[in-house]
Amino acid sequence: MDVGIANYPFTTIKPNSGIAYARRKCVDAELGVRCNARNSLCRNGNRFVPVGVVDVAGLVPGASLGKGMGNQFLSDLISSNALIQVVDATGRTDTEGNVSEGSDPANDVSMVIDEIGIWLRNIMLRNIGRKGKKTDGQAEIENLLLGFNIKKEVVQKALERNSVDLAKEGIDEGALLSFSRELLRLSKPLVVAANKIDAADEGSVDKIRGKLKGIDVIGCSAAIELALRKADASGIIEYVPGDRDFRIKGTTDKEKADALGYMRSFLVRRGTGVQELIDHVTFRTMKKIVVYPVENEKEFTDHYGNVLPDALLLDEGSTVYDLASSIHTDIAKNMLYAIDAKRKIRISKTARLNDGDVIKIVSAAK
Repeated sequence: MDVGIANYPFTTIKPNSGIAYARRKCVDAELGVRCNARNSLCRNGNRFVPVGVVDVAGLVPGASLGKGMGNQFLSDLISSNALIQVVDATGRTDTEGNVSEGSDPANDVSMVIDEIGIWLRNIMLRNIGRKGKKTDGQAEIENLLLGFNIKKEVVQKALERNSVDLAKEGIDEGALLSFSRELLRLSKPLVVAANKIDAADEGSVDKIRGKLKGIDVIGCSAAIELALRKADASGIIEYVPGDRDFRIKGTTDKEKADALGYMRSFLVRRGTGVQELIDHVTFRTMKKIVVYPVENEKEFTDHYGNVLPDALLLDEGSTVYDLASSIHTDIAKNMLYAIDAKRKIRISKTARLNDGDVIKIVSAAK
């Protein structure tokens, strides 16, 4: 994903959609085979599974009232399952996105949480009291929130912790704001990427963590990660994202050798944090697992003989039927049973899946 990178506010105007890759150890070595990855990547025994990401325009104070690019930013968040907020760990960028000195990155996070919460509350305020032909006021709000990828069970959980009457006009705005924040916490959990740790004080990330209780904060150096990936792509080094070292290929001049030496020292000591961030959001925040569907449970191959070609991300607690549905609705509809290819046993469509499972779906669908 090529996006603009610059030191001024609103470098990003329109949302940039792209793909990140969550890293998991591939099961091929465990099974004694060599995979032919198709929908994902496999490097040095690591499976990199694609995850959709969207880079959106920055948020400023007052965004919930339309200031800056607030309305666009907030609308772009509708379908997200998790949020990553990038802050400047050096404290040299203020909440408006301008260069400054001594700014507190934790304030940026609080501002974003407040603005999104107020924006969602205001949308609900405009719709509370409305009824459909066959639904009451609460059901109408639940249907509205579905459009923001907030499921009804999440609404119920939020209501258990913040009792408000979603069918009643004249609702207390403070109580509704608390409810709004709980909705966001449950449906779009936030992880903070404290960027520029290569230029920040050693304890900067810990300071941010100390001020943001209950929010995961991961230190990152996007600049060093980008330099390493470019060097890998150009053949100067062999670098697998997430590793704490790399291999230099061939000879380099003194300038490149010095730069690589600096990056290696930083990588070994701290890591860039970028792959850690992606993995954390995918597997810990969104609670995903990786499952490998196959057609031949003995050879672990698809119809064309490709070994472990696909690695799919599913929610923790997903069943075999959920896996079949993610492949094709007809396969799920006509599913008979499945085979756990690792254990060589037959399992039912309601069996729960585990991370790293290799599954053959047996279906009557043609």
